[in-house]
Amino acid sequence: MTATVGIPEDTAPTVGRDTDTAAASGRGHGLAFAALLIGTAVLYLWDLSINRYANDFYAAAEQAGSQSWKAWFFGSSDAANSITVDKPPVSLWISGIAVRVFGLNSWSILVPQALMGVAAVALIYLIGRRIAGPRAGLVAGVVLALQPVAAVMFRFNNPDTLLVLLLIAAAWATLRILDDGRLRWAVLAGGLIGLAFLTKQLQALLIVPPIAVAYLAFGPPAVRTRIVHLLAALGAAIVGAGWWVLTVELWPAGSRPYIGGTEHNSIIELTLGYNGLGRLTGDEGSGLGGAGGPRGAGGSGEGMNRMLAAFGGQTGILRMFSPAVGGQVGWLIPAALILGAAAIALRGRATRTDLERAVAVFAWLWLFSNAVLMSYMAGIFHPYYTLALVPPIALLVGIGSVRGWQHRETLWVRAVLVVAVVVTAVLAVIVLGRTPDFQSWLRPLVIVVAVLAVAGLVVERFRPRRWTARAVVATAVVVGLAGPLAYSIDTVATSRVGGLATAGPKSAAVRGFGGLPREMSPGALQAAKRMFTGEAPPRAVTDLLARDAGNYRWAAATVSALSASGYQLAIEKPVMPVGGFSGGDPSPTLAQFQRLVAGHQIHWFIAFASPIPMRENTSASAQITSWVMAHHRPQIVDGVTLYDLNP
Repeated sequence: MTATVGIPEDTAPTVGRDTDTAAASGRGHGLAFAALLIGTAVLYLWDLSINRYANDFYAAAEQAGSQSWKAWFFGSSDAANSITVDKPPVSLWISGIAVRVFGLNSWSILVPQALMGVAAVALIYLIGRRIAGPRAGLVAGVVLALQPVAAVMFRFNNPDTLLVLLLIAAAWATLRILDDGRLRWAVLAGGLIGLAFLTKQLQALLIVPPIAVAYLAFGPPAVRTRIVHLLAALGAAIVGAGWWVLTVELWPAGSRPYIGGTEHNSIIELTLGYNGLGRLTGDEGSGLGGAGGPRGAGGSGEGMNRMLAAFGGQTGILRMFSPAVGGQVGWLIPAALILGAAAIALRGRATRTDLERAVAVFAWLWLFSNAVLMSYMAGIFHPYYTLALVPPIALLVGIGSVRGWQHRETLWVRAVLVVAVVVTAVLAVIVLGRTPDFQSWLRPLVIVVAVLAVAGLVVERFRPRRWTARAVVATAVVVGLAGPLAYSIDTVATSRVGGLATAGPKSAAVRGFGGLPREMSPGALQAAKRMFTGEAPPRAVTDLLARDAGNYRWAAATVSALSASGYQLAIEKPVMPVGGFSGGDPSPTLAQFQRLVAGHQIHWFIAFASPIPMRENTSASAQITSWVMAHHRPQIVDGVTLYDLNP
């Protein structure tokens, strides 16, 4: 396999090549691309309903948005608009419309996520093909589709799905501006990042430094023009996100829902605190635990913080390969960095504006900077956050492997390919070894195939044959994708529900998780179990709540959206999540709750403990619970304690 130096093999001049052969090759690549998209769709849509509503917390907000346009616009947890989820609403808008059109069911909530996954694979293919030919695009698409964290999240309704699709679209726009230096692509990239900000706030901005560095270093226009273009992109991002932020800030607080995850009902506070610097420093404010935040006196949120920290793995440079995270995304990170660096080195003598080098540098910085940041985040870190690493991994593996293979006659390039295979095989054996009962034959297979791949690379150097080259490629594919494929198949074959879903065998998540804090009460343990499993509330309770629910603004109220969401989804009527996500937000206050009860706007109060420990009965939700218990008579239905606020 040879190629014209500096020209993608698949786009090299066809002098002496039969035109029909070239056309057939083009049709073959087109069919391969179609097969990639069809295969991805099958993988992500297969038996999708086994995930039920996936994450009840977001599903409840999508259900609320299907009943109330105000709830849809603000991202409210309930259609009566008591409080929002702790993220901006763009990811909820799509499923909210689907639920409004097709009704509340697994498919209306999750099919849009699966289709976003197919679109993400298509965009990665297009980027890879533009840089290094159709083969690079296909490799990149397959790598993205088969990463376990992608297999779980593109079948889930967390905001990360839309976030990653928008970031890949911004990467495509970055490719275009690096190619021709036109202002419109800079504006498009900025606008897409602005929409991504309205999906998951500051995490969307992690792609900005790699884009800025790549364009400043390799963009075609003059330096002054490049700076102007980046400023225009910044302006587009501000407009793309700022219109909604400004609307929320200017909207009278009394006629909109409370901004969840904040102590002062401010979207700016949510951006800079719980969803911003708090994720880096560990001080998330009211998002976890009552007044004073997770670092407050009395242990507010400390138990849950330890639980989530254990679930996300310990901070440090090896976090991406830890038991909690390695099986989700760690398989190809070293190979991507190695192959990406090789691809950059191979363009060493190219002009400053060389597009391939520019994109490779951008993708390399995108992966490296994001991986380092996630490795050292001191705040809440969920393994599924690493979905944001998958696009640069896919690009670097696609471009780097194809370019490395085309230049393998160079001794150092062949050595790089050997190192990439060996490192990937060792990492796969380590990850698979953490679940020895899961497909136990995989580890010896990876070892044997890796040995064959390395031997083939050595032999093919001295005795190049077509069959030898094909064998090397096949064995390298097995080494890189056998583990991720097995994890992904297990992911789509078993139910994944709850707020902390992971890919691969369940034993992997258990081994990576440090366990629940011992000081948690039985009720809190039950709530934590529902958070993990999405367990539905008792039917007898939901039947009771549904009676006369239409006569009240809220059929019921309970502490935390983790508790309220399941009841709301079961009866499809508003259930007030007192205190927001974890029960720690000061909404409503005791006085506000008392006025709502006096006005006959809430029927039931469900005494269900939050998994987040409250701070010595000083939080608003704890005060409300104490007041209800002191002034209303309890009744127990199927193990759940209820209080009729309007007997």
